[in-house]
Amino acid sequence: MKNLSRLILLAASATTLTFTAVAQQPAAIIADKAQPTLVSKQFKFTEGPAVDKAGNVFFTDQPNNKIWKYGTDGKLTVFLDKAGRSNGLYFDKKGRLLACADENNQLWSIGPDGKATVVLDNVQGHRFNGPNDLWVNPKTEGVYFTDPYYQREYWTRQAPDPAIGGQKVYFLAKGRKEPVAVDDKLEQPNGIIGTPDGKQLYVADIKANKTYRYQIGANGQLTDRQLFVEQGSDGMTIDNQGNVYLTGKGVTVYNPAGKQIEHIDIPAEWTANVCFGGKDRKTLFITASEAIYTLPMRVKGVQ
Repeated sequence: MKNLSRLILLAASATTLTFTAVAQQPAAIIADKAQPTLVSKQFKFTEGPAVDKAGNVFFTDQPNNKIWKYGTDGKLTVFLDKAGRSNGLYFDKKGRLLACADENNQLWSIGPDGKATVVLDNVQGHRFNGPNDLWVNPKTEGVYFTDPYYQREYWTRQAPDPAIGGQKVYFLAKGRKEPVAVDDKLEQPNGIIGTPDGKQLYVADIKANKTYRYQIGANGQLTDRQLFVEQGSDGMTIDNQGNVYLTGKGVTVYNPAGKQIEHIDIPAEWTANVCFGGKDRKTLFITASEAIYTLPMRVKGVQ
């Protein structure tokens, strides 16, 4: 039995060898001697960065109700005023910007001209708690989004619709008009991101301070929920090595085995979200309280 146990341990060690090698080089994902660079500090609270095909990053200043564009030329411009108090953003394959429009608890699709169309405003006749973050599966074009409840000062209601029955993760299949709940067992789901092969989904339960990984089924259903790390997150992203970036107090990076390989300190009270931008997708774009930062990376984004 001792020899068998030793063989099992050796086999387990072999399977994690590549992850261990990554963990021993915590700075390998960041460009040499690079530090976060402040781009601007003119906002009230930045959130929801998303990158388009050209590498431009769009992000929200939710309290000021605007969506901004940070171009690959380094210029900042307002893309959309009166932006529905948008929070999380994500581009679909057709170049439309999907937005969690929190003002009226909706999901929007915004064209390049800034014209917004309401994609969803209810589930089974009841309004959402407040869609927060989303991800589009690149293989199926189905949309996953989180629906936590955060009381907003601009809302007239003071409590969630009890008919919703919890804070859930939803899936909207391509061509469908009604979303389905794919996880209703989380305390307060927030950040969400998936792998570029469309096979796995990560969801942060920010209230429980945990992040989970799921397998994505052929019909969009989530299976095999496993604890990824004992850390929640606001927004999140993933790179071309499969490393997952969680936010909150700075940016914490975990490899696919759930081992921390890096922590990026950000001089802000709260780091809300993160994505990769730039023409080569090798610039980490960070929204943090009233500011935005960039950081040159060795790895690349996959979104």
